[in-house]
Amino acid sequence: MKPISVLSLQGLVPFYVNATAGTTVYGAFDPLNAIADICHRHTLWMHVDAAWGGGLLMSDRHRKKLQGIERAWSVTWNPHKMMGVPLQCSAILIKKRCNELGAKYLFQTDKPYDVSYDTGDKSIQCGRHIDVFKFWLMWKAKGSEGFGSQVNKCLENAEYLYDQLQRRTDFELVFKNKPEHSNVCFWYIPPSLRGPTFTILQPLAVKESNGSVLIGYQPLGARVNFFRCVFSNPATQQEDIDFLLDEIARLGDDL
Repeated sequence: MKPISVLSLQGLVPFYVNATAGTTVYGAFDPLNAIADICHRHTLWMHVDAAWGGGLLMSDRHRKKLQGIERAWSVTWNPHKMMGVPLQCSAILIKKRCNELGAKYLFQTDKPYDVSYDTGDKSIQCGRHIDVFKFWLMWKAKGSEGFGSQVNKCLENAEYLYDQLQRRTDFELVFKNKPEHSNVCFWYIPPSLRGPTFTILQPLAVKESNGSVLIGYQPLGARVNFFRCVFSNPATQQEDIDFLLDEIARLGDDL
């Protein structure tokens, strides 16, 4: 990636920087304050994709991972992910009013009634369902503390899985650092495959056909397919995590 100063000398005009708070695979967080400093220095619009990581704002324990998000000009957040709101519930938060284009062919003002009661232009989705209403109802029921406890439990489960994987010799973590979010990525290493070319596709297929567990997997970069366990349901218990690891080991023992 070329430095912003080089792009400017080439006659290009950078205007937008996208930072990520909670990546899809690893659950990693960009350094938002450092990025915000650069954006401020060069007058760039800073957007934060917090679709997955935005829920951590509800947690007093983990909110610090999003330090600097308040400096962004816009933020996207999907409460249907970490918060457990029924699909679909997505939001875009914008610091200042902007892009207020009026659809005059839809919302005429010369109607024979008080147009202030016309709610069609109160949502960017127009006549579609108001996604945020589901979130509002859950927030009223759970409260901020309830959502915070929910987030904390999911990340506690991720930390428990991480600790168990470190203790076992039949699994290997994709990266050694403690997960920042509730994503935990790892390989299972069958007894016959201790080299770098092992694969997890066969045990995954067996688990799916048996109906015991279903866990996602994917490669990333030069890394071969690995399991990606993501916790978003606070009802998951440590016994469930133990069962997952034991089941993978049982099914892969004869590979």
